[in-house]
Amino acid sequence: MDFTIKTMAEYAAEGKAPEVLFFVGCAGSFDDRAKKITKAFCKILHKVGVEFAVLGQEESCNGDPAKRAGNEFIFQMMALTNIEIMNAYEVKRIVTSCPHCFNIIKNEYPGLGGKYEVMHHTQFLKKLMEEGRLKIEGGSFKGKKITFHDPCYLGRGNDEYEAPRMLLEKLDAELVEMKRCKSNGLCCGAGGAQMFKEPEKGNKDINIERTEEALAETPNIIATGCPFCNTMMTDGVKHFNKNNEVAVKDIVELLAEAEDL
Repeated sequence: MDFTIKTMAEYAAEGKAPEVLFFVGCAGSFDDRAKKITKAFCKILHKVGVEFAVLGQEESCNGDPAKRAGNEFIFQMMALTNIEIMNAYEVKRIVTSCPHCFNIIKNEYPGLGGKYEVMHHTQFLKKLMEEGRLKIEGGSFKGKKITFHDPCYLGRGNDEYEAPRMLLEKLDAELVEMKRCKSNGLCCGAGGAQMFKEPEKGNKDINIERTEEALAETPNIIATGCPFCNTMMTDGVKHFNKNNEVAVKDIVELLAEAEDL
């Protein structure tokens, strides 16, 4: 990237505050595949002139995997560490590219003293589009077919189905829905800390079943809005040896491509 991303500490040293804090999350910081999603989102924010900052070294895991695995003590330790730092910077607005970060900071941090306006990256970009700050020209996707997999914590967990689809509709592609979508969507299999362990015994892995549903629509692209979903759907596509025919990409990666960023 040909620009630098400032930290909250750097803004504070200048006596300023950014428009929004981008809470990157563990996947977006450390997973090589998810780092591409982080970069794509930052490029879009930079292009439209949003002043944003990250916590950098001061950010720690949001605590979601610990809580979902049943360790409330570790969750509270992690959450309180983040809350203390964010409150010290007087953070008001947070955007995340991970529905797990989004859900837990929005719904479970307030009970521990962390009250913020929290948005998923698709909600934030939809808002920028409605304000006229973000304009999407998706000509390069003409003739392509895209199906969107609803992340559990964005869709059924927080009732957000419109923002991702509104962004995808701006690409000149055909948006096709899977049989199970929106409030009837099927989990990719990674939520509830399942991302970090082998699946229980059963007839079929959930991500394989979900990928079958996606491939039944014969898409060129499976769009996701979550780094966990991205991993699970990518593994599913590889399982069916379709990785040369079907791409799995986050919505922000598609938008960045459309803008040639």
